[in-house]
Amino acid sequence: MTFISDPYEIEKKSFEIIRGLIGEMALTLSERDVVMRVVHATADTDFAGAMVFSKGAVDAGVAAIRSGCCIITDVKMLKAGISPNRPGGSDNNHCFISDIDVAATARKDGTTRAASAMKKAKCRMDGSIVAIGNAPTALYEVMRMVVEDGARPALIVGVPVGFVGAAESKEALLNIGQAPFITNHGRKGGSPVGAAVINALIKLAEEQVK
Repeated sequence: MTFISDPYEIEKKSFEIIRGLIGEMALTLSERDVVMRVVHATADTDFAGAMVFSKGAVDAGVAAIRSGCCIITDVKMLKAGISPNRPGGSDNNHCFISDIDVAATARKDGTTRAASAMKKAKCRMDGSIVAIGNAPTALYEVMRMVVEDGARPALIVGVPVGFVGAAESKEALLNIGQAPFITNHGRKGGSPVGAAVINALIKLAEEQVK
């Protein structure tokens, strides 16, 4: 059996295949890099036509990463998928979903722990990247804080997955106005997509330094 074992060759070959599959896209070069990372992480070429970027979103995310910004995630799986090799490192990545006070607040308010975790993250949100990969309720709460409370994240990566509220929350994000965002149309998404977006931004930030 013949197979490629060199990790760099595997990645190189993978991206060659992806380029051939997705063809040309009406995106900037940096947006295309993000899309290719998502397709690479999911092996799903549907994302090539489904990803949406607000104007300047990638630049905003790259600038925030280069400044060592905080990254807030809705679930631990997404946090775990983010590369630690960035300014600020993994110590500046936060997920509060398992905190005892978050669970207590969620029960009291009759909402999800993910939404309650976003409320707890409010004090860290300005200038941060907020990445939602699983919970539409968390994305709705972030949007509420932006619109009603004046929260100003540097970037919202809103790619929740699921059959209830996921597609609708992402369509609502398209009209947020007050914050840059990266999202996708439809029910697909999840922690691998969110992590792929963030890691693509980290790689772009590293390339700017070279």
